[in-house]
Amino acid sequence: MASPSSGPTPFTPALLAGALAGTTVDLSLYPIDTLKTRLQSSAGFYPSGGFRGVYAGVGSAIVGSAPGAAFFFVTYEEVKSRLRVLREDGMGDGSTSARGGGKGWIEPVEHMVAASVGEVAACAVRVPTEVVKQRAQAAQYPSSMAALRFILAQRGDIGTLGVWREMYRGWSITILREVPFTAIQFPLWEGMKAWRRRLHGRSQTSATESGIFGSIAGAVAAGLTTPLDVLKTRMMLAKERQAAMSLFVQIWRESGPKAFIAGLGPRVMWISAGGTVFLGTYQWALNAITGIT
Repeated sequence: MASPSSGPTPFTPALLAGALAGTTVDLSLYPIDTLKTRLQSSAGFYPSGGFRGVYAGVGSAIVGSAPGAAFFFVTYEEVKSRLRVLREDGMGDGSTSARGGGKGWIEPVEHMVAASVGEVAACAVRVPTEVVKQRAQAAQYPSSMAALRFILAQRGDIGTLGVWREMYRGWSITILREVPFTAIQFPLWEGMKAWRRRLHGRSQTSATESGIFGSIAGAVAAGLTTPLDVLKTRMMLAKERQAAMSLFVQIWRESGPKAFIAGLGPRVMWISAGGTVFLGTYQWALNAITGIT
């Protein structure tokens, strides 16, 4: 069978490996995510909970982790596979693109496109759970269930459509954050894995190697997209809906440019560690399921 990096990945292995990876990373690194959210909150770190209750809102993370990650990887692997087939049909053997020859840019672009489409699919699950989770993390409500009940209780005032819009508040800015993030992270991750395979003449990548490369790629992508993450967090925590651009201007006027790097350290640390756990676990599960060691 083809390796998980060099050939098409079957639907079921990608689904199961992605679900396991998402659950593992979210549960193991949840406290760091909570601290990052509180640092970015307009109410301030300590009023939002400080170091207390760092697992607040974990229920919504548990519910959303497995399906969100599974959606991402199934979509990512499928789109990547289809783009590879189209390239090879148009160019003949596409293996030269991985070694250069004037075509080395094609595979990174394929990975960027596949990751971007995968993120849009994942956000269908991730955004509602993120809205509920962050309101509990910022101590606006005592638990994920309390935050969810409050949103649903507004149905009489704002209608079903209003509740739906409230659950997907921050959808646009989340997409705006996640697409650039994955467009940076996944080509880097795939590129480092391909380099390692070529260096050692192997057709597969180990879980340890995948984790290390995931950590490096995640740290780079996290640092570059922190301003978008700040904007997304403020939008989800706001008492009322607000357009992204007007919120950006408000933050700039009230807090200055430094506000847009709030939580930079925890975010880079969290996503760097998360890249190790997430992509390392994904590779381990994928190798185990497909019989690659």
